[in-house]
Amino acid sequence: MSKVFTVDDLTIREFELVDLEIFARYRAVEAVAQYQSWSQYSIEKANSLYESMQGHHFGEIGQWFQLAIVETKTNVLLGDFAIHFIDAEQVEVGFTLAPEHQGKGIATKALNAFIEFLFHDMNKHRIIATTDCDNHASYQLLERVGFRREAHFINNIFFKGTWGSEFQYGLLKTERD
Repeated sequence: MSKVFTVDDLTIREFELVDLEIFARYRAVEAVAQYQSWSQYSIEKANSLYESMQGHHFGEIGQWFQLAIVETKTNVLLGDFAIHFIDAEQVEVGFTLAPEHQGKGIATKALNAFIEFLFHDMNKHRIIATTDCDNHASYQLLERVGFRREAHFINNIFFKGTWGSEFQYGLLKTERD
């Protein structure tokens, strides 16, 4: 990955140490953590995640990476993307936006730009995303940018003490060309 790409007033780039305090703060918000794998989040967890990415190259098969979504002018962290390089042709994406930046079109703009980057700069064939069926904002965002619902898994995951259901979405490069 080029270290940085921009779309209008947003920059998507690799995480920097300066991001970790804001990252940990918004991940600790109960509403943000509700559909995520964590319940509580600390600066120590953010530092550990950052350190775990340092020994790997972006695009390495089997690895997950976090990318920062920042305001270009201020370099302030607004949210992040998670990307898993499944194989040479397919990736899985996830996204989190700080609560104070939700509902402003930031996620739509950033995800559209990220999709273009993955298909045209990295030449990926397919992008997938999985979301909790109750996470309306997440699956509505995926549908808004062109993802198609491919699966509805019912009570497929034991999550935070209860069984949950998930939607899986997919998007092919040919669907965006």
